[in-house]
Amino acid sequence: MNTFEKIQALKKYPTPGSWLKIKTIDMHTGGEPLRVIIEGLPDLKGNNVLEYRKFMKENYDFLRTALMFEPRGHADMYGCILLPPNDPSGDFGILFLHNEGYSTMCGHAVIAISKLAVEMLWVEGDKNEIPIKIDAPCGRISSFVKLKNGKVDHVYFHCVPSFVTALNETTHVDGIGEVTYDLAYGGAFYAFVDADKYGIDLSPENVQEHIQKGMTIKHAVQKSSSNIKHPFEPEMSFLYGTIFISQKSKNGADNRNICVFAEGEVDRSPTGSGVSARMAIHHAKGEMKVGQKPMVIESILGTKFKGSIVEELHYGPYKAVIPKVEGNANVIGQNEWVIDPEDNLKSGFILR
Repeated sequence: MNTFEKIQALKKYPTPGSWLKIKTIDMHTGGEPLRVIIEGLPDLKGNNVLEYRKFMKENYDFLRTALMFEPRGHADMYGCILLPPNDPSGDFGILFLHNEGYSTMCGHAVIAISKLAVEMLWVEGDKNEIPIKIDAPCGRISSFVKLKNGKVDHVYFHCVPSFVTALNETTHVDGIGEVTYDLAYGGAFYAFVDADKYGIDLSPENVQEHIQKGMTIKHAVQKSSSNIKHPFEPEMSFLYGTIFISQKSKNGADNRNICVFAEGEVDRSPTGSGVSARMAIHHAKGEMKVGQKPMVIESILGTKFKGSIVEELHYGPYKAVIPKVEGNANVIGQNEWVIDPEDNLKSGFILR
C-alpha cells in the first residue's frame, strides 16, 4: 500500500485514551455562532442552572476557554451546555458561554437550541408547533418551534419579564463626550445608544469602531449608573453590553441593532435579549403595545429578528413586559474536539 492509499484508508486520528474528547454540534442564528456541547464534559454538580453555572465557573472554566478561544474558536465565539431543568415541568436547562464567561440570557442560542431539539427529536409534539420550556440563568424561557410540511420553519420565544431602569440618562464618555442612553433588561442589562445621533455608521466595515466605542460606553455607564439592579437576583445586576441603534436600516427592516457585549464581542445577529430589552423601552415610551405588529430589527449582517410584546405585568418595582422574539437558525457542522494534556495551549488563547 502506497502513501496515498494509506491516506484513503486511514482517515480517523488515533486519539490517545488520556486525551479529553468533546463532541459538539455547531450552528448559527442570523450569523451568530453557537457551539452546542453534547458530549465529553465532566459532570456538573448542582440542583439548578445557577448552581451548575457556579460549579462550572469554579472547576472547569478552562474547558470554556478551550472551546470558545483560539485555536478551536475565536474572540467572538459563543457556546452552550445542556443540563437538567430546574424542576420536572421544564424540558432542559442551558448555560451560555462566551469570551468573558457565562451570560445570563441569550436569545440567539434559545432560537438555535430550540430548532436543534426538535430536529434531534429531543422534544416532540404537535405537527404545527412544539413548545419547549428552557431554564436559563435568568429564568424560565418559553420557546415555540413552528413547523411547515414536517420541517422547522422558524422559532419564537417569550423572554423573561423585561423592563426599563433608566431613560435618557447621560454620562461622559472619553473620545465622544456626553452620551445619552437608555438602560433596560431583557434577561441581561444593556445600555442603548442612538448611533445616528453620534455619527456612528453601523456598517460591517466599521466593526472595530463599534467595539472600541461600545466598550468605552459600557465602562462609563458601569462607573456612573446606579440603575443596573435586578429586583430579585444580585447575580443579574451587571451591564452586559452596549447596543447601538440606527434608523438607517436596509432589506425592509424597521431599524438596525449592533450589540457589543462581554469582552468586546460583536453579535452577528440582532441579539435576542437585546431585542427583548428594546421591546421594554419602546413600551415605556409609548411606541409599542401588546399585540402590535412586530418590529423588524436587522443585524450588522442584515439578518433579522422580529420583536413584539405579548403581555404587560409588574415585576418588583418595575412595569415590565413579556417580549416575543422570532428568528431562525442553521446547523453548520458536527465536531469532535480533542484536548492533549501536554499541549501548552490546551486551554486556548485570544489574539485579536
